[in-house]
Amino acid sequence: MTATHRWLAALVALLLLLAVLGVALVRRTHEDRADASARAERYGTVLAAANAEATAFVNLRYGAAAQGIRAVAVGATGDFRAHYVRSARHLVATMQRQRSTLTGHVVSSGVVDVVPDRATVIVATSGTVSNRRTGGQEVPRHFRLRVTLLREGDRWLTSDIAFVGDAA
Repeated sequence: MTATHRWLAALVALLLLLAVLGVALVRRTHEDRADASARAERYGTVLAAANAEATAFVNLRYGAAAQGIRAVAVGATGDFRAHYVRSARHLVATMQRQRSTLTGHVVSSGVVDVVPDRATVIVATSGTVSNRRTGGQEVPRHFRLRVTLLREGDRWLTSDIAFVGDAA
């Protein structure tokens, strides 16, 4: 084999190696983008579920307390749901007796942790409360909630809500 043939063979081998590396790089980039897209979609779904549950949780009115409790129960699961539903009668009676109205909305939220079937989200809410103690006046309330969710089928349901701060 002449020097020219060796040089051409080396060039062909180098080009083949570069082509293989290029295909591998394109495949890896595509897989990384698909993983990032799936992760972003999962985060979005988790945030939407946590925000919906927090919104239901901070919007209860004494005249429609049963509907508000049902709204929370629909997005809940496990012991949290069982306890919430079990305590509903007492909660409704207390809200009616105190003429309590809690209104609010989600200001911000962020995923703290997410694994395939479990997620934790911190949700900040802002709103008001009025009842007999406030003389019927709306008083600002800002809650920070830790919402724990479990994936059941294709839904994320709340398995726990804990207050992690009350700014007002």
